Amino acid sequence: MRLHRVRLTNFRQHAATEIEFGPGITGIIGPNGAGKSTLLEAIAWAFYGSPAARGGRDSIRFNRAPARSPVRVEVEFALGPHEYRVVRTLYGAELYLDRGDTAVANSAQQVTTRVQRVLGMSREEFFSTYFTGQKELAVMASLGPADRGRFLSQLMGYERLRVAQERLRAQRGGLKGELQGLEMGLADPEALAEERAEAAARRDEAAALVAEAETRLGAAEQRCAAEGPAWTAMVQVRERALALDGDRRVAEKEVEEARRDFERLDKELADALGAQTVLRELEPQLGDVEPLRTELARLDTDAKAAGQRRQLTGQLAERREQLTRLTERRHALGDVAEAVAGAERASGAGRAELAAREEQEERAHTEWVRTRQDVETKLDAMREQYKDVQEHLEHVRTAGPDGECPTCRRALAEEYDTVVAALQSQLEEIELNGRFFRQRHEQLAAEPEGVVDARRRVAEARAALEAATTALAQARARAAEAAEVDREHARTQERLAELERTLAALPQQYDAERHDTVRDLLRAREPLVARAAAQRVKAARAEQLVREAEAAERSLSGSEARLAALSGQIAELGFDEARYAATRSAYEAAEQAVRDAEITVHTRRADAKAAEAALQAVVKRIAERETRARRADAVRVELRAHEALDEALGDLRGELNAQLRPELAEVASRFMSDLTDGRYHDLELDEQYRVLLLEEGEPNPVISGGEEDIANLVLRLAISQLVAERAGQPLSLLVLDEIFGSLDERRREHVVALLRRLADRFPQVILITHIESVRDSVDRVLRVALDAGSGAAIVQEAPGDVDEDVAA
Repeated sequence: MRLHRVRLTNFRQHAATEIEFGPGITGIIGPNGAGKSTLLEAIAWAFYGSPAARGGRDSIRFNRAPARSPVRVEVEFALGPHEYRVVRTLYGAELYLDRGDTAVANSAQQVTTRVQRVLGMSREEFFSTYFTGQKELAVMASLGPADRGRFLSQLMGYERLRVAQERLRAQRGGLKGELQGLEMGLADPEALAEERAEAAARRDEAAALVAEAETRLGAAEQRCAAEGPAWTAMVQVRERALALDGDRRVAEKEVEEARRDFERLDKELADALGAQTVLRELEPQLGDVEPLRTELARLDTDAKAAGQRRQLTGQLAERREQLTRLTERRHALGDVAEAVAGAERASGAGRAELAAREEQEERAHTEWVRTRQDVETKLDAMREQYKDVQEHLEHVRTAGPDGECPTCRRALAEEYDTVVAALQSQLEEIELNGRFFRQRHEQLAAEPEGVVDARRRVAEARAALEAATTALAQARARAAEAAEVDREHARTQERLAELERTLAALPQQYDAERHDTVRDLLRAREPLVARAAAQRVKAARAEQLVREAEAAERSLSGSEARLAALSGQIAELGFDEARYAATRSAYEAAEQAVRDAEITVHTRRADAKAAEAALQAVVKRIAERETRARRADAVRVELRAHEALDEALGDLRGELNAQLRPELAEVASRFMSDLTDGRYHDLELDEQYRVLLLEEGEPNPVISGGEEDIANLVLRLAISQLVAERAGQPLSLLVLDEIFGSLDERRREHVVALLRRLADRFPQVILITHIESVRDSVDRVLRVALDAGSGAAIVQEAPGDVDEDVAA
């Protein structure tokens, strides 16, 4: 893997940082807290997401960035023949391949999974092998014996053999279960043969019964065919006789009805002639009825008009009163248009005032929050600085005047008191500044008076806007009411005019006394009128009744003749009910015999089909047993092959793990000899993968902290070299973070020299340190510092290289 470029936007201290990496040894140098290790954290976060970052999402964003500012890390690297670009933000990620414009993965989880598959390692494995910090040098020492072996086997790819064995064993378990199930399901072949013979016998017997039933069915069908014509002829005769008998009964009813009609018409004719005589007697007494009826109709119309006139007069008075009330209400509402316009102007002014005050309150609150965050950041930085200086002072006091400076490794001697005084002065200055910022932080704990006053003014503006909005709603309601009053006033005027026109068109006079007199006269003549009307109805039908009586007499004669003809036809048929019943019984018996024979045939055929199915089921079971037996033989062969392959993989794992320790120790020994100027030539790993340094062939029981760091470092470099040699693609990157803490100047130079000799395997090495003297030993120096004004990290090329900013 080769890093090409890293871009950071609002990631922790880095507001806008871009670094291009090249081959050789690159030194990233700067004081603690400046943001050096943050660069590694950003790479880890881009590759593996949130688990690789300290804290939550809110702590990742640069603390001086505006709210909701984007956080973005972009890493470009090459691996094998491909180039990759990973872009990750707080809420998503994208992965691009070979400088393409379309992402091959476009979600946080997809990118993490794809990167892990490309690198072939989890986050812990990758950063425990190729990214090394001082606290991580002894990562194997912190593991148990079994975990050490598993860790190295996994790095070297041997764990794939264990995974293969586990899969083989899982498959073998499945094969054993399958074999057991196959063997348990094998039936007795002799029992199956006996079942097949019995099923064949039942099938043959059923076939014979089917043939017998089909013969009986044929005989029954022949008998039914012989009885059929006689039965058909008898049914036709009976149907004809029944039809003629029905017609005869209808003819009898027609004769009876014709006779009753003739008698009724004769009686009604006599009544009609009598009614004509009565009418001639009543006509003199009914001469004035029609004139009285005409006069009564006119008087009824006048009475109705008089009632309508009274009703319209009342409605007219009510409408005039309603019109007066509407006029008064409209006058009370006044000029509603001007009221609405004034309320709208007041509401707009209130809304603008509220927006202005909310903006002022937001600015005041934002300024307070930003100031408090700056103070908190400075307090945290001072605490870290105080801790570092205090540790430095304690180290100097413990070493005394004869001790070495932890930075330059020179004896303090006469500079001891000066160094102690300078460190104490730094502590006092930090304490003084710390008290100031602590007081400032306490002052900013509560909201300032300006923020509180701005919030109060916002509440007042909001209340004023609500009052103006209410007034506007009321003005609009009055305007709507005024419009409705105007419309109702117009409708009332139209109705008033319509009532006046209707009232003018009605008759003006009505004689109620004459109306009562006419009604009394007509009421006295009503009995005579009713009697005359009844007689008139009867008399009017006299001529019609004569014609109807003549027609009824002709109809009676025709019905009697038709009845006589039907009776003669029935006698000619000679139908006998007893003979019909005998013919019917014979035919129904023949039909029943056919149905019984058909049922028997169907039953025997079903039995034959079932017997055939039973025989086929036995044949199928025999075939299935043969198939299962062949499968069982194949499973036994496959099981033996799995067992042999499992044993071979186990032997191979043992041999590879046995070869790993001496190979690893040999490579580490060469590195150890170079770093210790030949003091230690050999390094061994025991069965628990613990490091043993050999001095003149004997294990050295006591080694210093620096020698332990060197031993862990060369073991880590040896692991990385073996992985690079055995990987299918070059893994050419080493990142070492603060590994020089316990090494003297000479050993630091040996480490850098060793890394140069590994340039063919690891052509790209990144050293992160706060030790200034390392800059003379590396190919390129990037200096990281914290800008006091902006609070952001600044990355620059050191003087003597490219004199320009690498990042802003």
